[in-house]
Amino acid sequence: MSHIRRALLSVSDKTGIVAFARALHEMGVQIISTGGTARALQEAGIPVTPVEQVTGFPEMMEGRVKTLHPAIHAGILADRRKPEHLQALQKAGIEPIDLVCVNLYPFESTVARPDVRLDEAIENIDIGGPTMVRAAAKNHESVAIVVDPADYEGIIEEMKTNGGTISLETRRRLAAKAFAHTAFYDAQIAAYLRQQFTPETLFPQEFTVALRKAQELRYGENPHQQAAFYRVPGFNEPSIATARQIHGKELSYNNLLDCDAALELVKEFATDRPACVIIKHTNPCGVAVADTLPEAVERARMADPVSAFGGIMALNRPVDAATAEKITAPQHLLRVPDCASFCRGCPAHPHREEEMGSEPAPAGGRRTRAATGWVDSARADGKRAGADARCAVAEAANGTRRTATGHLRPA
Repeated sequence: MSHIRRALLSVSDKTGIVAFARALHEMGVQIISTGGTARALQEAGIPVTPVEQVTGFPEMMEGRVKTLHPAIHAGILADRRKPEHLQALQKAGIEPIDLVCVNLYPFESTVARPDVRLDEAIENIDIGGPTMVRAAAKNHESVAIVVDPADYEGIIEEMKTNGGTISLETRRRLAAKAFAHTAFYDAQIAAYLRQQFTPETLFPQEFTVALRKAQELRYGENPHQQAAFYRVPGFNEPSIATARQIHGKELSYNNLLDCDAALELVKEFATDRPACVIIKHTNPCGVAVADTLPEAVERARMADPVSAFGGIMALNRPVDAATAEKITAPQHLLRVPDCASFCRGCPAHPHREEEMGSEPAPAGGRRTRAATGWVDSARADGKRAGADARCAVAEAANGTRRTATGHLRPA
């Protein structure tokens, strides 16, 4: 068990930090803090030791240097199991730090702004934060590292239950989460700078991708397997990764793979003529263009009517009543219309029994019905999307992990 007597709190995302700090203070924990975090806690009436009081140096260079100091990092990195480390702290007059609560400068939201300048992006690359996170995570045998506000409540409850201590099991879990946090952060920075400085390099020697879990799936490729769906942060093109399900039960691993294949294929066609794609087990079994959408649907189905049964359909036009009747004919059983909107009175409309009015997708978007429901795929500017789906589905089976990605090509 690690008894928490001294904590360092320095966060960009201040969600829940006041309540967390107050609970620590009520358990007798001394709180060290920096900049805006210290001000927020002081304004809430929570006693705080400013970091410059610990280091003996004021913040420098507009806050770029404030925690990069032996008084901070020796206190974090000292292994309490080693007498020589404790003697070194005592000789230097440095007190140990038992808990570090840090989250990082908002690089992701900064570079997501279309008008962001390069100098703004660079200024939002955190240096001191990741350094403290990695130091505390490395020394998790002695220190607890907290990077996610969702963990605050559980940590406080554990400390109250265990007399102010945090178990090694919890510290190990928090350390693994912390290294994932900094790796994700660095991957986003690397991707942004690669795009800014070396856009001509299609295949860099080292390539990292930051993915965030969007949802857990009902099962993997087979019912006995587990799976989850991950998405690249900040990616906004129409794709399964940016789609919104609006009807039906939760999609499965295979549903998503087939929907992705159908959507990405129909995006290859210009929008001047109606197009229809039918996919079965990620393979096209019918693709057609025509003068009308019902005709395109019929042509695509007739390319291989046996394989089309139970398949996934993608369209590049709104579904009108005539097209819906064609799709939902009893002998067809076509699972997915992927289109811009549903027209009034359309029998394929997901809420037809409740309301007969149209439910259009955002401008230029597509409305997709998957095998188990309806999802939205939209782009605000209404333009045809590029070929980069930017999505991944990770599947775990019998201790192994596989990743299926949707067309991860340069955008």
